[in-house]
Amino acid sequence: MKVNNMKQEVFFISKETERINEEIRVRGGEIRVTDAEGQSLGVMQVKDALNMAMEQHLDLVEIAPKAKPPVCRIMDYGKYRYEKQKREKEARKKQKVISIKEVKLRPNIEQHDFDVKLKNATRFLADGDKVKVTIMFRGREMSHPELGKDILSKFADALKDSVTVERDAKLEGRNMIMILAPKAQTKGGKQ
Repeated sequence: MKVNNMKQEVFFISKETERINEEIRVRGGEIRVTDAEGQSLGVMQVKDALNMAMEQHLDLVEIAPKAKPPVCRIMDYGKYRYEKQKREKEARKKQKVISIKEVKLRPNIEQHDFDVKLKNATRFLADGDKVKVTIMFRGREMSHPELGKDILSKFADALKDSVTVERDAKLEGRNMIMILAPKAQTKGGKQ
C-alpha cells in the first residue's frame, strides 16, 4: 500500500491586507483605475486593468473596495508594503509606553519605610510612569480608613511639585487606592 506524501501550503490572509492582481473579485467586473502617480485612468474591466498592470510590470492593488465602483491602483506592491512597514516602525518608535508601577503601604507604616516607598515612587515618576499607591488594610484596621486616607494625602503632599493626582484615594474592598501621574513637561524641559 502506497501512502501519498503531498505537502499542502496554507496561506493566512489578514483582513488588513489589500487584494492584489487575481485576488480582486468585483460584481459586474468594473473598477475605477488610477496609475502610480494618482492620475485617473477611468472605469474599466478588471481583466483590462490587470493586462495594463502586467505590461508595466506592476501590480493592480485594490485601494477602496467599498467604493462604487471599487478603486484600484497600478503600483509596485512590494515597494508599497516596504514603505508602509517603515512608516509604522517609525510611528512605534515615537510612541511612549506609560506603565503603572505600584507602591504598597500599610496604615501603621514607620517613617523610614514611608521615605523608602516615597523615594521609589519618585524614581518611577521620573521615568515617566504612573504610580498606584495602595494602602492594604487587615482585620481591625478596616474600621479606621481615615488613617489610610491621611497617609495617602501625606504621600501626595510630599510629591505635590512633580505629580498630579489622577485619581483620589478611594476604598476598594480591603485596599485604598490613589493614582499619581507625572506632571506634563513643556517643550523647554521645565515643568
